[in-house]
Amino acid sequence: MTNTECYGLLDGPGADTYRPPKRNGMANREGGDVGFGDTDWFTHDRFGMFIHWGLYALPARHEWVKNRERITDDDYQKYFDHFEPDLYDPASWARDAKAAGMKYAVITSKHHEGFCLWDSQLTDYKATNTPIGRDLLREWVEAFRSEGLKVGFYHSVIDWHHDQFPVDRVHPRRDDEVYREATRERDVAKYAEYLHGQTRELLTNYGKIDIMWFDFSYDEKGRDAWRSEELVKLVRELQPEIIINDRLDYPESADFVTPEQYQPRETPTRNGQKVVWEACQTLNGSWGYDRDNLDWKSPELLVKLLIDSVSKDGNVLLNVGPTGRGEFDPRARETLARIGEWTRVNGRSIYGAGPSEFTAPVDCRFTQRRDRLYLHVFSWPMVHIHLEGLAGRIDYAQFLHDASEVRCSESDPHVQPQNTTLPGAEGTVLLQLPIQKPDVLVPVIELFLK
Repeated sequence: MTNTECYGLLDGPGADTYRPPKRNGMANREGGDVGFGDTDWFTHDRFGMFIHWGLYALPARHEWVKNRERITDDDYQKYFDHFEPDLYDPASWARDAKAAGMKYAVITSKHHEGFCLWDSQLTDYKATNTPIGRDLLREWVEAFRSEGLKVGFYHSVIDWHHDQFPVDRVHPRRDDEVYREATRERDVAKYAEYLHGQTRELLTNYGKIDIMWFDFSYDEKGRDAWRSEELVKLVRELQPEIIINDRLDYPESADFVTPEQYQPRETPTRNGQKVVWEACQTLNGSWGYDRDNLDWKSPELLVKLLIDSVSKDGNVLLNVGPTGRGEFDPRARETLARIGEWTRVNGRSIYGAGPSEFTAPVDCRFTQRRDRLYLHVFSWPMVHIHLEGLAGRIDYAQFLHDASEVRCSESDPHVQPQNTTLPGAEGTVLLQLPIQKPDVLVPVIELFLK
């Protein structure tokens, strides 16, 4: 199959224009043809890369630097004038993502600062007008697709640069009373036309897009300001198989929910029903490149977040903030490589896996894929792990990373403790482990069920 056939591209002069495939069987929502996207691939793949990249990489003080430091457009202009990521090589980014075990990626087409990574025809505030002079988004899409990864766009519905976006409590000029008065006639409806127009560009000029990740709504602006019903309808019409997140203040249209920078205690629900979800997490507390932020999460912690999410039927979208030169920070690359070492040998417990009906022991997590149950050991025990309720269910056990056998036996409930003799327990299987923890971030024991 050719790329044209894969992505529904037109031949000839309009070769990058996306033609949606004919589609049947999409569930329609009451009162319209909004419908939900197909999340089957999403809940199978489990692990993706988030990329926040824009002008904020130059000050390198958090992606909200314009807001936090109340920077005016004039003072922020220097970052536009000096944006020249000459070391940008999206193919290397894609290789790092794939090697880490990630199956899809989402990049900021535009963050709240309003700067666009693509050659938008609706603004001059874009990468093609900076010293780099290139459509950075197109290069990214092509590179990640070439590595077999699905692609998505994060697109801010907020825009602090646009001349019709009203000044509100999250705007960088919120404390400037003179500026607020001078701009009080701004019309959010005119801004919404711009928002919809750019969304149309993104979803027609770059082939098949798998995820649309909008961000974000708040008390002053939401469904009405963004015209969310129309926006979602537009997205579904242009890309019928796309999945959309939950930040348009239009929860009934969302394909998945997005807990940010925290780990849910249990599978999230909406109206009492469990929903598809994806935890978005940073490497060091900032989304954009933040040179002096040293709160780097350890590879072990990040792997545990991934395992915990899958055990609760969720995904993880792990963020990298590239530098102003267009590279991943060496610390980020090292972390991704360590995670990749783990996913390479333990991926069977993640991809295509989900929660289990069995209750995991203390300091462990279960995931399950058909008749294989995966025990992830977060804290290495002294010799034994007790698996309650699994007597008569286990055919064989092994460490997943090297396929070495883990000896197991069923507990005799009639045995009494005495000196070195363990007490028995009804319905329990006893795993016998080495004293030394295997040299992997989180050991996984693969249990073959009868």
